[in-house]
Amino acid sequence: MTRRLIRRYHELQVYEAAFEMAMQVLEIARELPPEEDELRVQMVRSSRLVCANIAEAWQRRRYEGAFIGKLNKAEAGAAETQTWVEFAVSGGYVEAEVGQEIIFRYTEILTVLGQMIEQAQEWSF
Repeated sequence: MTRRLIRRYHELQVYEAAFEMAMQVLEIARELPPEEDELRVQMVRSSRLVCANIAEAWQRRRYEGAFIGKLNKAEAGAAETQTWVEFAVSGGYVEAEVGQEIIFRYTEILTVLGQMIEQAQEWSF
């Protein structure tokens, strides 16, 4: 099976999934009460950083170490977002089902990022 040529980071399925999740997190964050401003800011920031680090990793892929480093940061952002969502669920601001779905989707993103790290040489040029 031939691998499809990816020209831009926007074409990466993992970027598309991360962007979709960042937008979903933003919608949830907008519903948080004013006293949870820090939670709102952290959830949105960490979800956006996943996308930003995937984009930056793509642009640095000719340098394997830099590529892996940025993907590691994307992983950290995904895990951080999961944690903030857990806080939102525990605080009663987000329904458990919704929170579980978001956490599950970020687990899928983490799996793909891990695979990309393990196969970094295949992504380099």
